[in-house]
Amino acid sequence: MRKVWLLALGAFTLGLDAYVMAGLLPVVADDIGTTVSLAGQMVTVFTLAYAISAPLVAGLLSGVRPRVLVMAALAVFTLGNAMTALAPALGALLAARAVAGVGAGVYSALSTAAASALVPAERRGRALAVVMGGMSTGTVLGVPVGVLLAGHAGWRSTMWLVTALGAVALVGLSVLLPPVPADPPVSVRARLAAVTDRRVAPIVGVSFLAAVASLGLYTYLAPVLASAGGVSEVTPYLWAWGVGGVLGSVLAGPLVDRTGKAATLVGAVMAVIVASQALLPPLASVAPPAAAAALLVWGAAGWALQVPQQHRLLALRADRGTVALALNNSALYLGSAAGSALGGVALAQGLAPYVLPWAAAGAAALGLLLHLYVRLSAGRRSRHAACLGTLGSYEHS
Repeated sequence: MRKVWLLALGAFTLGLDAYVMAGLLPVVADDIGTTVSLAGQMVTVFTLAYAISAPLVAGLLSGVRPRVLVMAALAVFTLGNAMTALAPALGALLAARAVAGVGAGVYSALSTAAASALVPAERRGRALAVVMGGMSTGTVLGVPVGVLLAGHAGWRSTMWLVTALGAVALVGLSVLLPPVPADPPVSVRARLAAVTDRRVAPIVGVSFLAAVASLGLYTYLAPVLASAGGVSEVTPYLWAWGVGGVLGSVLAGPLVDRTGKAATLVGAVMAVIVASQALLPPLASVAPPAAAAALLVWGAAGWALQVPQQHRLLALRADRGTVALALNNSALYLGSAAGSALGGVALAQGLAPYVLPWAAAGAAALGLLLHLYVRLSAGRRSRHAACLGTLGSYEHS
């Protein structure tokens, strides 16, 4: 598992880089002489590059040794962050964030596939949880540290911290990461088949809707809590969400390994997300500290979801696991971007912020319904196949 922990260090750096920029936007905008809204486009560029690069590169280079690709992706990510720290103006900054996003997207997909290949099948859930826990811990611990560092030494110092962490993970992996079995080369037709696979597409669709609900709403927690409960200091509530995320992402893996029921766990987790988001506004209005409990549960469920999701994709597409994981990671980031964009449009149109958690709960409920429908359909197909098998046996007897 030592090698998996090194992969988790890279994931920690990704989690820090993906979320810390939102807290640095005003400082960055002031430093390079632009507006916050224009500086915010570096988050959009990073997200889109992440989402597009993961399935594209993982598919085109699926025949290349994963060890080489993992280190190359982490090197590109680290280079992109160094470019960010040095960027003199908005154009260079946007280009640097695109480079970092490409490296992050490819590394995220390949690191989870490599982690699962480095351990026996019965410990796959734990390995995936370690990598996912690295990303959630980067959000919980790294983001406050990064913002604090930026306040004392400037935002570029935070980016140099991200660069240094990426370099440490890169050196460690270059020395200690063993060879990982490569997927066979994947043709364009096969990559498109993975997108339209009736077993893969619904799982990825659930991840997309969960990201719309969970990661999208996270962007607007401050106005939501202020509107629902008059909360002016949002930091403790963000910590509650983040601590829940670490607990959920770490505990989900052993639970999947112990029960072997990844699909059942997905349904339970989605139901928890719906309930915790729906309860957030009334809890905040009645007793604001009680909203922290809902955020803790929501954070735990939101981050726990991807461990069984990844486990299911690897089980369904053992021959194209990396492509399936890349598609899932793209769905997560596209869902996050869509959720943030829709929330911003809703607020711009005059929607009260406290309504957003109910809208997010609705998106999560759609994901739960999609999951349940697919499971019921699969159950009917299995029973039908069993009946045909029994009939065939009877006819031959």
